[in-house]
Amino acid sequence: MITPSWILDILAVVMLLVAAVSAGRLVAARPWAGPTGEADIDIAHLLMGIAMAGTLVASLATLSNGAWSVIFAVLTAWFAWRVYHESRGEGARVLVDGHHAPHLVHSAAMLYMFVAITTPVAAHGAGMSGMGASGTAMQTLSVPVVAFLFAILLAGYAVMDLDWLSSPAPHGRLAAVAASISPAAAAAAVGGSVITAVASAGPAGAEGSVTTVPERAASAGNPADDGGATDSARNALLDPRTAVGCRIAMGVTMAFMLIIMI
Repeated sequence: MITPSWILDILAVVMLLVAAVSAGRLVAARPWAGPTGEADIDIAHLLMGIAMAGTLVASLATLSNGAWSVIFAVLTAWFAWRVYHESRGEGARVLVDGHHAPHLVHSAAMLYMFVAITTPVAAHGAGMSGMGASGTAMQTLSVPVVAFLFAILLAGYAVMDLDWLSSPAPHGRLAAVAASISPAAAAAAVGGSVITAVASAGPAGAEGSVTTVPERAASAGNPADDGGATDSARNALLDPRTAVGCRIAMGVTMAFMLIIMI
């Protein structure tokens, strides 16, 4: 299938934007200062964004197909372990609403894409040839039924993510992950909802008092209302909805790539 080059260029720019946002989230989360719940996901998003941009536009290619295959094999194994770890407590339900199942599918789809490519790579050997190529140089995938199944799964997860974004309250697991990275980001995710706090003693925790999530974030040393542009940008980056938005963009783009390469 021949696809207009301008469509591929736009998608490549979107993937580079996803990679940049993911890199920003890694810096904002400061994983070197302590473990966070999203570092592995942001690293995966960063690598996928770079890899897909190079797949869409040959001039943006970086590593060889073999190198990307090894990277995504490692990511697939990692997220398979994370899904298995989740399933020990929640069973097969994690495949539908688990936090890591979509990333397992994304990583496996990328691994398949780089392993199953059947056309020659670009002459410089840096990666796949551009998807806008014509004639015999056009990229195709072996075992196309696998590409079709991956496209369906990716589309399904994208629809579920869109449903999550439209819901009035955040998904419990994502909200917990946000809180582990930045209480202020968690406050932004729930929109400043009021929580009733009942404490055993002390005027600040007296029964019947209410504390907003932003106030709790401020008491934890992460003021959510200081008006600083830096804190606002950090909170926006660490908002779970930002990660979900990146995941939707990648899932839709990946499904599109698989379909046009069948």
